[in-house]
Amino acid sequence: MTPLVSIIMGSTSDLPVMEKAARQLDELAIPFEILALSAHRTPDEVAEFARGAEERGVRVIIAGAGMAAHLCGVIASMTPLPVIGVPIKATLDGMDALLAIVQMPPGIPVATVGINGAQNAALLAAQMLSLGDADLMERLKAFKEGLKEKVVRANADLKEVKYSFKTN
Repeated sequence: MTPLVSIIMGSTSDLPVMEKAARQLDELAIPFEILALSAHRTPDEVAEFARGAEERGVRVIIAGAGMAAHLCGVIASMTPLPVIGVPIKATLDGMDALLAIVQMPPGIPVATVGINGAQNAALLAAQMLSLGDADLMERLKAFKEGLKEKVVRANADLKEVKYSFKTN
């Protein structure tokens, strides 16, 4: 099985956040790989990964990083593939990572989700891939319908909650 999505993190300490992307991709039946690569500690390995990803069949890269969060931009500078950045809350409530990822120079775009938003990164990757995959598009539509059903069920459950002055 060839990975269509690469999930990259600066270190395995980011796994509790990034595994949300892995679970979502797995649920949508999208082949993926997970690697720990550091822009600062393993720059040669990052370059080798980024330059070879397209040739290996990868179509989208999800990169999670905290603090200075250079990983996302470094990867984006070395590949034509779309890169989705996940700012990891490590210091400064994750604002440092968010700003580092969003502030890319012209010509080096990195799509960015919210702080610790790995699940949304996986869904964005799936939406990109679904443009050329009708079956995946149907799986995404079913996922979105499931989100709607959860809210409908939640409102039904809330009707059963009793308070003296509740009016609904």
